[in-house]
Amino acid sequence: MQMNKKLISEASLFFVTFIWGTTFVIVQNALSVIPPMTFNFIRFLLAGILLLPFLYFTKKRTQAKRMRLKLFASGIILGIFLFLGYSLQTIGLQYTTPSKAGFITGLSVVLVPLLSFAFLKRRAAPIVLVGAAFSAIGLYLLTFAGSHAINKGDVYVFLCAIGFTFHILYTHTFSKNGSLLSLTIIQIFTVSILSGMASLAVENPFHAIKPDIIFSRNVLFAIMVTSVFATSAAYLIQTISQTYTSPAKTAIIFTMEPVFAALTSYFWIHERLSGSAAMGCFFILSGMVLAENPFIRIMKKKKAVRCT
Repeated sequence: MQMNKKLISEASLFFVTFIWGTTFVIVQNALSVIPPMTFNFIRFLLAGILLLPFLYFTKKRTQAKRMRLKLFASGIILGIFLFLGYSLQTIGLQYTTPSKAGFITGLSVVLVPLLSFAFLKRRAAPIVLVGAAFSAIGLYLLTFAGSHAINKGDVYVFLCAIGFTFHILYTHTFSKNGSLLSLTIIQIFTVSILSGMASLAVENPFHAIKPDIIFSRNVLFAIMVTSVFATSAAYLIQTISQTYTSPAKTAIIFTMEPVFAALTSYFWIHERLSGSAAMGCFFILSGMVLAENPFIRIMKKKKAVRCT
């Protein structure tokens, strides 16, 4: 029975990774109609509302006021990092391709051990540095393929990977402050609120939420897939599934996200990678796997929200 639960959990995580990988193309299609901050506001607002009922089923004892405040503050801080990651990724998708965005976002796996040493004084194993070198070579091949300059979308997505990296690092620190479900919900609503504020500041959200736009096929499909499957369901599945499988297995499964992004781009929008770009993707994926295995202790308590 335990083995069946383990297999089902790992299959569920694989499905979540597939959903995350496919959303790069779906979101890019929607961004041709709706501004990025407005899209993220609607996506995360709906995702947070969908998760709220699950709080009723959590049998947690009532926490002291000090612990509740600590949990709330932790969720807001993680939500800020998550907002930076998603916002920069969504903006970047307006200027770069889904497959490149997927692989560059995946660099957060390599950046975790490097920035952990810089900010938390946790020394990385030598193999992690090898993985980082592989990924750096891959990033060069991927972003410079067929071009003499890095696309500005690539820069946005690379900065997004840094945002997701800090989210992973501090999730490790904050995950012991209370319910992971509550922490996830607070983060999601924080992203929604910040996205709404950014939308009001730099976009015209009232135009974007007109029925002919918000209910257009590309936008409605993207909102439903990303909010229901890639956010609410994905994070709930991740939290439950990691009860039955190891963090190491989870991390390796997650490295398939950029692969799914590239495959989806190939079959859906017929994106073709040049030989050097494909080689760059191979180097990045190899670097992810090399960096993830020895640094798995950083991921042990990461059961809250993660990078699409």
